[in-house]
Amino acid sequence: MSSSTSSTTELLKGAAELFPDEVVTQAHVRHLDLPAGAGRFALITLDNGFDHTKPTTFGPGSLANLNAAIDQVEKEAAEGTIVGVGVTGKPFIFAVGADLKGVEILKRHEDALAIGKGGHEVFKRLSTLAVPSFAYYNGAAMGGGVEVGLHCSYRTVSKALPAFSLPEVFLGLVPGWGGCALLPNLIGADKAVSVIIENSLNQNRQLKGKQVFELGIADALFEGADFLEQSLIWTASVLNGSLTVERPEIDRGEAWDAAVARGRGIADSKVHGAAPAAYRALEIIEAAKDGDLQKGFDAEDTALADLIMGGELRSGIYAFNLVQKRAKRPAGAPDKNLARPVTKVGVVGAGLMASQLALLFLRRLEVPVVLTDIDQARVDKGVGYVHEEIDKLLLKGRVNQDKANRLKGLVSGVLDKAEGFSDADFVIEAVFEEIGVKQQVFAEVEAVAPAHAIFATNTSSLSVSEMASKLKHPERVVGFHFFNPVAILPLLEIVRGEQTDDASLATAFGVAKKLKKTAVLVKDAPAFVVNRILTRFMGEIQNVIDEGTPVAVAEKAVEPLGLPMSPLVLLELVGPAIGLHVSETLNRAFPERFTVSPNLAAVVKAGKRGFYVYDSGKPELDPEVAALLKQGDVVLTEEQTRDRVLDAVAQEIGLMLDEGVVAEAQDIDLCLITGAGWPFHLGGVTPYLDRAGVSERVNGKRFLAPGVASVPA
Repeated sequence: MSSSTSSTTELLKGAAELFPDEVVTQAHVRHLDLPAGAGRFALITLDNGFDHTKPTTFGPGSLANLNAAIDQVEKEAAEGTIVGVGVTGKPFIFAVGADLKGVEILKRHEDALAIGKGGHEVFKRLSTLAVPSFAYYNGAAMGGGVEVGLHCSYRTVSKALPAFSLPEVFLGLVPGWGGCALLPNLIGADKAVSVIIENSLNQNRQLKGKQVFELGIADALFEGADFLEQSLIWTASVLNGSLTVERPEIDRGEAWDAAVARGRGIADSKVHGAAPAAYRALEIIEAAKDGDLQKGFDAEDTALADLIMGGELRSGIYAFNLVQKRAKRPAGAPDKNLARPVTKVGVVGAGLMASQLALLFLRRLEVPVVLTDIDQARVDKGVGYVHEEIDKLLLKGRVNQDKANRLKGLVSGVLDKAEGFSDADFVIEAVFEEIGVKQQVFAEVEAVAPAHAIFATNTSSLSVSEMASKLKHPERVVGFHFFNPVAILPLLEIVRGEQTDDASLATAFGVAKKLKKTAVLVKDAPAFVVNRILTRFMGEIQNVIDEGTPVAVAEKAVEPLGLPMSPLVLLELVGPAIGLHVSETLNRAFPERFTVSPNLAAVVKAGKRGFYVYDSGKPELDPEVAALLKQGDVVLTEEQTRDRVLDAVAQEIGLMLDEGVVAEAQDIDLCLITGAGWPFHLGGVTPYLDRAGVSERVNGKRFLAPGVASVPA
C-alpha cells in the first residue's frame, strides 16, 4: 500500500470515529469476462444493503470501503490480470452523494476539510489506474454519486434514470469531490454552469438519463431493461478498439468567461449575494479554465470546509430535513387508523381555484369528483378546464389515452347539490371569501351529504370554527388551505376548528398524503401561518412606503434575503384586492400590529393589478400608481427598512408560537419553504433570524436550540 493510500485510510478512520451512525455503503468487487473476448473485467457495485427507498450515500466508512475495493483492482490492473474497471449501483440507485447526517455533526474546520480531502483522495484513484475505468449510471445519481463517475475514463447512462444532479449549491455547498473542476473540463463551462448553478437554484431541478447523454456527461445511452448488459458490450468495443469515443474540443477562451459571468447573473437574480455557495462554485469553475485539476480539487476542499462551518449550509441541511423527514410525520396529526375511506369527492364552486382542486383530487385519488356552482355555464367551464388539463397531460405523455379517458369519465358537474353530494365522503368548498357565504354553503351541503362526510374549506384567512358554528355537526369541518398554484406548491395547512374531531382530522391528513402534499397542523387562528407572516412582512414594507420611504428603497431592502420575488411583485401575484382583504381580516384580529394601508386601498379602488408596469421588460413603478400614492416625510435607509421588517416577522412568529398556532418553530419554517418558496439558505426564516441576532433583539431568546440549523457548540 502506498503512503498516500495509508494517509487516506487514516484520514477516513478519523472521520468515521466522528460519525458512528453512518449507514455504510459496501463496494463489492466481482469479475466477469467481457463479450467478444475483450478480456477479464472488475465491476465494483455500490450497495448499502437496503432497497431503493434508502439510497446509497458516501460517509467516511463508505469511502473507506470504496478505497479498499480500489486497492484490490489497482493491484490487479498493475499485474495485468484485468483490462478495465467499472462502477455501478444497486437496482434503481447509483449513489446520491455525501451523507448529510455526517456533515451536520461536524464542529471543526479541520474535520470538514478531511471530508473533502477524503472524497478526492479516493475518487481520483479511479483516474490513475493502469487500465481504463467506466461508470455505469444505472439509477439516481446526485452529488458525490455523479462525481465518482466524473473521475472515470468513460460513462454510460440509463434511459430510465429518473434523477441526476449536482444539488450542492441548492443546499449551501459546492460540488466538492471533483464536480466544479471536472465537469467544465468535460462538457465546457457553459453547460457546467447550467448543471451546477442554474439547475440547483431552480428548486434543485433534476436531469433525466437522455439529458445526461445529450449534455455530453455520459458517452452512451442505453435502455433501462438491459442497461448493464449493453454497457458491458459497449465497454468491450471501447477496450478492443472497435469503437472510439469522440468528445468535442472545450472552448477555453471568451466562452468560458462568458459562462462564469452568466452564472453570476443567475446567482444574483436568485440569491442577490445572500448565500455564498453559488459564488464559491463559480470561483472554482473560473479557476478550472487552465485544466489544472489538482488546483481545482484543492479549491473545492477549502470551499467545502468553509461552507460546512457556515450558517447558510446548516440552515440548508435543516430545511432539507424538514422537507424530507418532518413533512412525512406531521406534528400533532391524530392516529392514521382513525381516517375514513374517501371514494367520492364534492367540490363547491367551479371557478379557477375550485377547478384546480378538482383536477388535483382526480389525478391523485382517481375517484369520482363532482363540481357544483350557481349556474350551468360556470359548471361547464369548470369541467371543461379539467378536461383541457387532462388533454395537456396526454399531449406531454404524462398519461396514456386510456388513463385520460378514465379520468375524464370520473369528473362531472351538476347544479343540484343533493344530486351531486348524496354519496360524497369528502366535500371541499372554494367559494367567495366571505363568512356568510361559506356558512350558507356548508348548511346546504349538510342537508344533503351523508352523515360521515367531511367538510373542508379552502379559506385563506377566515375562522373555520365560525364557519362550522351553525351546523348540526360542526365536528366534521376542517380547514384545508392550499397555496396557488395548487399543482406546484406542496404546502397544505390543515386547520383544526374548535369542534373538529379526530376522525375528521385523520381523514384530512390521509387525503393530504394521497394528494402528495406537505400537511402541517395549524390552530384556527386568523390567516393561519403563511398568510399571517407574509401579511405582517408585506404590511411593514407598506407602512415604510406610506411613511415616506421611496418604493424602490423599500423593495431593495429585503433583496439580501434572497426571497423568490420582491414584496410588490408577490402582491401582484396574489392580487392587491386579496392582499387588502387579508390585511383587513388581520387588522380586525390584531389592530395593534396589522395596518390597512390607505395607499393599497387606493390602488385596489383604482382597479390596478399591481404597482408596476413592464413596458421595458423590467418592473417600473406605474406612473398612475405613483400619482395615487400619498406618502409622509419619514425616509428610511435600506438597512433601517430591513431591520423594521425582520423585527416585525420575528415578533409575529414569537406570538404565533406563544399562541400555539403550530407545534414548534420548525413547522413555521416548513410552511414558509413549502407554501411561500422561502429559500433553504434561510432555513425558512427562524434560523436566519437567530443567526442575524434578530430573535434575541426582539424576543429575548432564539427560536431554535444551538446546534439546530447552526454549528454545534
